[in-house]
Amino acid sequence: MDKKKLKQYETKLNEYRNMLLGMVERTEDYGREADRDVSQDPADKASNSYTKELLFSQSTNERNTLKLIEEALERVHDGSFGECLNCGEDIQPKRLDAIPWAPYCIKCQELQEQGLLADKEE
Repeated sequence: MDKKKLKQYETKLNEYRNMLLGMVERTEDYGREADRDVSQDPADKASNSYTKELLFSQSTNERNTLKLIEEALERVHDGSFGECLNCGEDIQPKRLDAIPWAPYCIKCQELQEQGLLADKEE
């Protein structure tokens, strides 16, 4: 991959990273606010509980994506960005344009989602 394209992906990854960090921070703030709004009404308590669960779920998804972005940035710096972590083939440019933190080519991603790909990072 040429240096100009690699720099574009690095910039895009950093933008996503900063955006997600802001979202995680706001989600945590909303969760703390829901904790402070303690009401004696059982319906309000149930609503607050549901809101906290939803926020926790969103925060978990955002944190997982952040982890993938951090790993992709490491690959940018070590020179392996754009290579599938499983088969070593180049990840398709259209895939990287859509999901720059993608660790696998489409074929290996499908295998991973089916549970047929051993996770090499563990």
